[in-house]
Amino acid sequence: MAIQHPYLLFLGDAPDQLAAKTAQGVAHWRPEWCVGQLRLDGCKADLGLTDMTLEEGKAAGARTLIIGVANRGGVFSEKWISLLEQALLLGYDLAAGLHNRLVDVPVLKAAAAQHGRQLFDVRHPTREFEVANGKKRPGKRLLAVGTDCSVGKMYTTLALEKEMKGRGMKADFRATGQTGILIAGSGVSIDAVVADFISGAVEYLAPANDADHWDLVEGQGSLFHASFAGVSMGLLHGAQADALVLCHEPTRAHMRGLPEYKLPDLDACMAANLAAARLTNPEARFVGIAVNTSQMDKAKIEGYLAGLSDQFGLPAVDPFATGVAPIVDALA
Repeated sequence: MAIQHPYLLFLGDAPDQLAAKTAQGVAHWRPEWCVGQLRLDGCKADLGLTDMTLEEGKAAGARTLIIGVANRGGVFSEKWISLLEQALLLGYDLAAGLHNRLVDVPVLKAAAAQHGRQLFDVRHPTREFEVANGKKRPGKRLLAVGTDCSVGKMYTTLALEKEMKGRGMKADFRATGQTGILIAGSGVSIDAVVADFISGAVEYLAPANDADHWDLVEGQGSLFHASFAGVSMGLLHGAQADALVLCHEPTRAHMRGLPEYKLPDLDACMAANLAAARLTNPEARFVGIAVNTSQMDKAKIEGYLAGLSDQFGLPAVDPFATGVAPIVDALA
């Protein structure tokens, strides 16, 4: 799917800032694509963008209304439907990453057909994929892997893309989750792909390219997470990664959502990911460690990162606080 920008970001009646995290990610990483935000009465989230009506957003050039808020259960609120229908009438496409699908709302499906607009349900792939073949392909690929879920894999790969493009390097972020797809404008929500085709979907997402081009593949899950390790393995095999970055959040007491599972040791996690990655690329190697230090004692961060760097002989950074330049240096 290829979503047209500029965007108008719809925050609906989000009860707090966290409920609008999808829109927050888009606004942070693609501010040049965002003309403003549309909030309903009672909305408690604010991206700091100009508040606009549908008409004002259209006049400002918006082409797609992004449903950037997630409510309980991932469903479309009845309060939203008439506004979303009006957006289609005004010439917007609609894009959402909720569990429920836009195309399953009869009034929206009918309005889109009537007005020639597109409905993008980014959590649900719209094409079929081949089974992976594992054949070596030109171009370079980097995959973010994690000790756990939600440790910064998307943020790390986006930060790498920004740094590399700033240096004039050929690099593209390859989105594998719904928020990443809205940020990139395209991608594959890999956790919605049938298991046999996950690696093939990644081969499609990061295909053969110029020898000096880097595809930066957004990771998902963790090989050590009992719920999502299958998706992580499929990404490792399909990416055929030349470079891996380990993402970690050091303050967690256990795996996200699994209190009976402790976080793995970093060396064990790196060894397992390398073993899996080397099935399709025997030359795969780690080039850095990306740490989410937001919950750490600020006085201990510098020493912690330095200790990791000494222990593993790799640059250890917080992509948000310190940037990813040392990791890009290691790609040379």
